[in-house]
Amino acid sequence: MRQGIVTRAAVSALLLCAVTLFGLTASVRPAEANFRLCNNTSSRVGVAIGYKDAQGWTTEGWWNLPARTCETVLKGNLVARYYYVYAVDYDRGGEWMGQAFMCTRDKEFTIRGINNCLARGFDRTGFFEVDTGEQSTWTVQLTETSEQPASKPLPAGNPLSAIPPSGGGMTDPATPGQRSPAPGSKGR
Repeated sequence: MRQGIVTRAAVSALLLCAVTLFGLTASVRPAEANFRLCNNTSSRVGVAIGYKDAQGWTTEGWWNLPARTCETVLKGNLVARYYYVYAVDYDRGGEWMGQAFMCTRDKEFTIRGINNCLARGFDRTGFFEVDTGEQSTWTVQLTETSEQPASKPLPAGNPLSAIPPSGGGMTDPATPGQRSPAPGSKGR
């Protein structure tokens, strides 16, 4: 009889260990990988992104970032080395732009393809390139005009630079005539 009690106690202890071990391993998560954008300005900023995945080029927007905040715009491991960003300052005007032309529109969007934007009813917008160096996670910091690094031209033959560029980096916030999407049009 005593042997049966020891066996039941041993089985109970093993079950308790197994349940505890399962609970611990279930709560351990791999490091989260994301593409994040931080608005380090005193203005509200609207952001669109572009990237190439297995199905081809995609642009998405708008994420609205309040002043001095960060937001994850793509969750999970990054699918590409290069990402493209376009951002507009809703409060003071101006934009962060570059020489990689992609399709956008004024309201929330996900657009496949980067060719014939105007013919397809979209705007043609210059994005700046972000080289993630094939990291699994990346954060882009949007800063005030005087803090913004200069953008570099895309290599010749890059499909994103088919038409000569106009400007780079963030334009002067006081420059009139900059097109802006409607604030609040994307709250991902």
